[in-house]
Amino acid sequence: MIRQFFALLIQNTVSMLGTAIALSALTLMLTLFVVQALGFADGPYLGILTFLILPMFFVLGLLMIPIGILWQRRRAAKAAAAGEAPPLFPVIDLNQDRTRKLVLIFVVLTMVNVTVLAGATYKGMEVMDSNEFCGMACHSVMQPEYTAYQRSPHARVGCVDCHIGPGADWFVRSKLDGAWQMVAVTFDLYPRPIPTPLDNLRPARDTCEQCHWPTNYVGDKLRIDAVFDEDEANTELRTALLLKVGGLRGRASEGIHWHVDPGVEIRYRSDPSRMDIYDVELTKADGTVKLFQPRGMPDEEERGEWRVMDCVDCHNRPTHIYRSPSQELDEALATDRIDASLPYVKREGVRILTEADYPSHEAARKGLAASLEAFYRENYPEVLAEKPEAVAAAGEKLGDIYSWNVFPHMRVTWDTYPDHSGHPPVATREDAPGCFRCHNRRHRTADRETISNDCMLCHSILAEREEDPEILRLLNP
Repeated sequence: MIRQFFALLIQNTVSMLGTAIALSALTLMLTLFVVQALGFADGPYLGILTFLILPMFFVLGLLMIPIGILWQRRRAAKAAAAGEAPPLFPVIDLNQDRTRKLVLIFVVLTMVNVTVLAGATYKGMEVMDSNEFCGMACHSVMQPEYTAYQRSPHARVGCVDCHIGPGADWFVRSKLDGAWQMVAVTFDLYPRPIPTPLDNLRPARDTCEQCHWPTNYVGDKLRIDAVFDEDEANTELRTALLLKVGGLRGRASEGIHWHVDPGVEIRYRSDPSRMDIYDVELTKADGTVKLFQPRGMPDEEERGEWRVMDCVDCHNRPTHIYRSPSQELDEALATDRIDASLPYVKREGVRILTEADYPSHEAARKGLAASLEAFYRENYPEVLAEKPEAVAAAGEKLGDIYSWNVFPHMRVTWDTYPDHSGHPPVATREDAPGCFRCHNRRHRTADRETISNDCMLCHSILAEREEDPEILRLLNP
């Protein structure tokens, strides 16, 4: 009986090939699943193969079996019409023991197939939602963003938590968008660099505000930054700020996050990059509306669509953060990853990184290390002789810094992606005004009321680039 059933599956070339494909895919899926479960292998490509590619071959094989049977039946029907073969369709009589066994086998195998497909589909969705899939499946495209993500404050937050968020609606949208991205990557249709800002991001109230509540009161926060001067001694300087983070307190918001008060709505229009802000409309809780506009705006049709301001309009790079050479060297010196006793290492590091133009990270690592060593060999041979390991370590760190922020194959350089959460001179780009996009006193109402650019609205400066700030002595007696 079983022999007759399997004979039915392989009675023609198409069904036989489909059976072979389905069984091979099923065997490989089960084998790779066991391999992963035992911890012998990992990575996005194995998950993609196990739960995305092989299930497609499994379904293809299953579909080929009935197609082959139908094709064979039609051939048999033509032969039967010519008197050369039995009738096309057999009589299915469940009163017969043989027929019942065949139907039972078919039902059992169908249930097994459905179970396998359901498990593979679930695991496939799990793989596609993983950070490794997002960052490594399309490695050449996503390498800049994935590298920045791994060094960010949100490195332990899943990509899908911010880019998709909860709910089926945006999940489906993301997968449809991902289908086109797969085509773009396959046929090399994607732009270099990836343009920003992204227009199809989910509103921050549906993603960021799952963790960061605008109604939460934070108050003032002390921030102390260490920067290093570009003199011979790499003098360490401290800046102390009292950031007025604010939030909702009582019945009114205050501080920086007044912008996202639930009772306040701010809309604006800008150029596509959102660097140049045109109209700014403020609607207060009492219904009062104020429209601020700068002089010399483009025509109406060139000012873009209205956009409701949310978190990412200031925190446009909360995770995929690229830093300037100066910022990276300050951090490396502050954490002793570069020896601050090396003369002019801050100045030369910034110069070498800024002037660097290499075709790959490997070439950059060799070239940067060689350039730094050449500087000390020419100008401070005694330092190179006394501290060769420190110079080599500094050169290696410059290679790391370059590889974290510059990606030649994607045409991503130091100033490709500006950060709007600050303002010059701390911004990554000198032409990125940050807060001053709106707070520049050029935006005025019809009554000539301006958007204030008073620094004290957002922070109080307790010390600015001082070697021994008094405020730190008071805090650390």
